[in-house]
Amino acid sequence: MTEVKSRAGWLVPAGLIALSAVPLLAGGLRLGELAGGADVTPANARFFAAPLPVVAHIVAVSLYTVLGAFQFAPRFRRRRPGWHRGAGRLLVVCGLATALSGIWMTLFYALPAGDEGLLSVFRLGFGSAMAVCVGLGVAAIRRQDVRRHRAWMTRAYAIGLGAGSQFVVLLGWSLFAGTPGEQTRALLLGAAWAVNVVVAEWIIRRRGSGF
Repeated sequence: MTEVKSRAGWLVPAGLIALSAVPLLAGGLRLGELAGGADVTPANARFFAAPLPVVAHIVAVSLYTVLGAFQFAPRFRRRRPGWHRGAGRLLVVCGLATALSGIWMTLFYALPAGDEGLLSVFRLGFGSAMAVCVGLGVAAIRRQDVRRHRAWMTRAYAIGLGAGSQFVVLLGWSLFAGTPGEQTRALLLGAAWAVNVVVAEWIIRRRGSGF
């Protein structure tokens, strides 16, 4: 029975990492493109012109989604409290870097058609919300308020996991309704973030802690 519970405890982290798999792969390909000196095209010119923000974003969000997934394994957390605290400090840095680099790119990169307007509003809104959640999570743990710390960090992780949910939502829409237009795509991407936040709130209220 103990072995079964132990295996079950890894289902959530495994599912979170699986949800992140395609964005992680895409990020790795982008880094390879930048490092390998690929041809500059209208789709990637902004990254070659200013590579630091996108490199920081990819590295930060990759560490954030993978390491963050293990914070949702309660038995692992309890058995290795030192790892939890150490990884948590790194996750704070990665979470803020993810949010702030995403905001910077939205504000200062020359965005391709379809990424302006409503989608930019969503990116700025959710990026700002993620940074605030991380900050509130840090403030809570400094007050020794573990319950609120876990809740705020759960919210931040849900937003940071947005790219994985967005891939699933866009794939589902494309399979059943065809390629979405610019406005529909923006709404779908925003909806994917919103779904993550709703699920996080449900977990927080159901368990009273966010984990």
